[in-house]
Amino acid sequence: MRTEYTPFADSLFCRASLAASRLSRCSPYAALLVGALIIGACHNCGTRPAPSEPNTAPAASGRLKGAAFGHGPPAKSHPQAALEDATLTPTEMSLFDGKTLGHWQITDFGGQGKVYVKDGVLFLEQGNDMTGVTWAGPLVRMSYEITLDAMRVSGSDFFCGLTFPVNKDHCSLILGGWGGSVCGLSNIDYYDAANNETTRVVSFENGRWYHVRLRVTPNRIQAWLDQEEEPLVDMDITGRKIDTRIEVDLSQPLGIATWQTAGAIRNIRLQKLAD
Repeated sequence: MRTEYTPFADSLFCRASLAASRLSRCSPYAALLVGALIIGACHNCGTRPAPSEPNTAPAASGRLKGAAFGHGPPAKSHPQAALEDATLTPTEMSLFDGKTLGHWQITDFGGQGKVYVKDGVLFLEQGNDMTGVTWAGPLVRMSYEITLDAMRVSGSDFFCGLTFPVNKDHCSLILGGWGGSVCGLSNIDYYDAANNETTRVVSFENGRWYHVRLRVTPNRIQAWLDQEEEPLVDMDITGRKIDTRIEVDLSQPLGIATWQTAGAIRNIRLQKLAD
């Protein structure tokens, strides 16, 4: 604290001194009392603290003030919690971005046609005999659904041979084989889609998109075509032998192939189901 000079103290001292000189003529005790008052007044007036310096620091932004009262952005989570969140597997994922092959690799069947991506579509040109792609990314082997759109561009045989895992085994959903109309699972107890109880006949049109949904759960394989409520395939596989035909073994564990046919695939997605 510093002492500051004030004109008010001088004027008060002068007026009090004049009053004391007048009182001293009347009573010495009154003069002493006035003198004590003068000393106290001078002390209080002469030692008032100087005004504080103005605060030149910038005011806190509204964002910071809001955060202090719980209205700003939420606090960062604990590092361990963030690490755990980062390792969670999504229940649904896209397997095809419509721009590149990504994790899909061209299957070396020998004699395969050209494989390329254009306008969000994966094209499999007609081969001699098979053309296809095989998935080399993360894989779910049980309790899942795969959905995709498939089209026969040209040709007269299967335009979507979808090979998929069933735990440690593999199977194929065939659409439009054996002359263009046979559908089913290959293989069940060593019998292919044309020769087991999953055989179905569907009249497919070239140049038309078909929506395919495949579900694999413990002891059951199901498949739907377009928006039909009744499954195209509904197979209880308890105690059954599940495998693939030798021609599509290179599509394992997950792949899509055509037979002497040009096909197109888009919107490939996988969803993990609750056990």
